[in-house]
Amino acid sequence: MKTQRDFPKCTVTQKGTRWVENGHPWIYEAEVLSVEDEPENGALVDAVSEKGKYLGTGFLSLRSKIRIRLVSRNANDRFDATFWKRRVQYAWDYRKTVMGEDASACRVIFGEADAFPGLTVDRFNDILVAQTLSVGIERIKPILFPLIVEVLNADGAGIKGIYERNDVAIRALEGLEQGKGWYEIPGLPTPDSAVTEIVENGISYLVDVENGQKTGYFLDQKYNRLAVRRIAKDRNVLDCFTHTGSFALNAAMGGAKKVTAVDISETAIAMARANAERNGLIDRMEFVTADVFDLLTQMLQEGKKPYDLIILDPPAFTKSRKTVQSAERGYREINSAALKLLPPGGYFATASCSHFMPTELFEKMLVRAASDAGVQLRQIEQRQQAPDHPILWNVPETDYLKFYLFQVVRN
Repeated sequence: MKTQRDFPKCTVTQKGTRWVENGHPWIYEAEVLSVEDEPENGALVDAVSEKGKYLGTGFLSLRSKIRIRLVSRNANDRFDATFWKRRVQYAWDYRKTVMGEDASACRVIFGEADAFPGLTVDRFNDILVAQTLSVGIERIKPILFPLIVEVLNADGAGIKGIYERNDVAIRALEGLEQGKGWYEIPGLPTPDSAVTEIVENGISYLVDVENGQKTGYFLDQKYNRLAVRRIAKDRNVLDCFTHTGSFALNAAMGGAKKVTAVDISETAIAMARANAERNGLIDRMEFVTADVFDLLTQMLQEGKKPYDLIILDPPAFTKSRKTVQSAERGYREINSAALKLLPPGGYFATASCSHFMPTELFEKMLVRAASDAGVQLRQIEQRQQAPDHPILWNVPETDYLKFYLFQVVRN
């Protein structure tokens, strides 16, 4: 590399070089041969091949197996406020294009897919929720977070604050502490409440960004909920793992006769019920606090089949490759149980939100589950996450949500 550089050099193995040149932004610990100048944790470094070829610049993480997270492959980039503002503007312009009016509740930054490694930012109307999982992004927050607010507010978003949801154990892998709370933006008063209102698919929701799961609400299933709404008319619907009731509310809005929303969390059920009342749908809905596995098992034992549309949207059953096989068994058990409860001609929606559960394995699981239940699956749609969660084909970790809609045909 002939050009004089200001960043310490990290020499990468041939294997790591091929990995980067094929488009992946991560360089693992085992692929780093040497690091010059003893840079601080989270500092920017240049990755170079054993022959000195420039591969890219990224954040160094001295605690993580992902040793370098690239942010640029352009040797002319300068990582100042102008650079980061341009990156934020790219991300926001993309959301406005693909989401249109739905950009009032969307994912604004999706980590590596937007070249902000380890950063998630969701917009819920006038509140942004950020989750930082890389030490490099943690270091530049004082520059980056005000820029995000500036870019969105220049477009009339009316953002009142950024709430951090860093209460996740994975931060320890980067040497970061857990915590949550408002991030102080210069010149922006701290909001009085962490609860805000969004409208999605014509349905109003209260979102509690402080206490809700993840960042407060799951935005990635936005258009999959519409797919369920289209077939829900005049049906009796069971929505499992309802969380704040989003699939259940869409089914009710689509004209379902009756919707039963189930979740093990009393807090989630309370929020789902409040959302139903908020939208005038409570008369066609009931809410049950229960373990879904236990509930489906009980229904099978009783021999009842009161539903002709069942929705399974569970939390991730696996968060590592080591537990994929046990997760597959869990998915198979719950999908088989749901299929056994459906009458001939009934409808079935099922999903997995773990990128560690690959599409091929999930589909094989569905085949086995259908066989266990003595049914065939007639596919209506196969879908993924909404486009505000873009998929980079060279970064398989960005492709995580699998969603299928079937009609059940008896053998």
